[in-house]
Amino acid sequence: MSNERQTPIRVLHVITRMIVGGAQEYALLAVEGLDRLPAYDVSLASGVDKGAEGDLVAQERQRVDLLIVPQLCRNINPFSDAIALWKLRSLMRERRYHVVQTHTAKAGVLGRLAAWLARTPIVIHTLHGVVFNEQQPWLVNRAWWSIQKVCAPLTDHFVTVSNVVGQKAVDAGIAAPDKISTVYNGMELDWFLDARVDTAAVRRQLRIPDAVPVVGKIARMAPVKHHDLLLDAAPRVIARHPEVRFLLVGDGPLLEDLQARVDAMGMREHFVFTGLVARERIPEMIAVMDVLVHTALYEGMPRVFVQALAMGKPCVAFDADGTREVIIPEETGSLVQPGDTLGIATAVNQLLSDPERRERMGQAGRCLVDPTFRAETMVQQMDSLYQSLIKRHADRIAAFDTSHA
Repeated sequence: MSNERQTPIRVLHVITRMIVGGAQEYALLAVEGLDRLPAYDVSLASGVDKGAEGDLVAQERQRVDLLIVPQLCRNINPFSDAIALWKLRSLMRERRYHVVQTHTAKAGVLGRLAAWLARTPIVIHTLHGVVFNEQQPWLVNRAWWSIQKVCAPLTDHFVTVSNVVGQKAVDAGIAAPDKISTVYNGMELDWFLDARVDTAAVRRQLRIPDAVPVVGKIARMAPVKHHDLLLDAAPRVIARHPEVRFLLVGDGPLLEDLQARVDAMGMREHFVFTGLVARERIPEMIAVMDVLVHTALYEGMPRVFVQALAMGKPCVAFDADGTREVIIPEETGSLVQPGDTLGIATAVNQLLSDPERRERMGQAGRCLVDPTFRAETMVQQMDSLYQSLIKRHADRIAAFDTSHA
């Protein structure tokens, strides 16, 4: 951007809902970090979701310029969607944003259409994962693929949270390689790297006996996270390590169903369900774990891997999407073929039986994630991308400013 510019570039990020989740924290930290830079004036537009996963709205209001669009809901509703589109377009025209960056599938569609209608000079879409995948019915995949194809010409650039997600978008014909940049999930890494936790006190609070091994999972209790596959693997881990505890952190629509299934399988004494935990307490939860497991069959880049590795905890997961970019087999954890619950159990058992191996992998993980996954690194990379796009489309911005003078 030219040094002659006297006013900051106005930026709007758009997301469907601000529950406690990876895409939401990514957007929040990006908005917060970019807004601190003198080159930008950044706002965040979001819908409202009061789900059991918890929300970040109160936190957002304190940290960023938050604009609520109540009709911007996750589920498809033609009436609400039309109102949300109209409100987003009006907001973009009124505030005259130079850059609009969208997050998640639904907000990506409505936000990009609104930006096109408002003649926003630069439009960016963030791919936190690929909406169409082998785990969904063909018709659903085809519909989402078609929608993404329609929106692609409205998009100047794509940001992906992992290289694998970017390659999938290229393979699907959604974007050209030169229109994609990977910007990893940034987070407040020092919370985890420098965490000082009284693990004995946390164990007492959670009623986990001292010295027993702990296998943890931190995720929304929703179908996409596949807690059921962890339950399938659990009996084999219990058979090898009879004192083991599974610490499941999070809340969601499947909580009661999962608790009922644990009871039906006769494993209640081995499972601890914490429910929703304040994000500030996540380091405490990780501190008592020996191994972190994640059994989602697809996901762009789970933040919990980075958080666990920053605290020196090895990870076990299915080899899906961006997972392989942080879980390096025999270095920071173990990868298993998607859906292979026997493989999950075997990998967990091997790590629980080998404290030295866990320590070695944990230390390698700390080196891997810092500084790559720092919020500061993410903001620097986003800033560089913005500057490149602003320079490339300087004529658009100049024409836009002139037309609204």
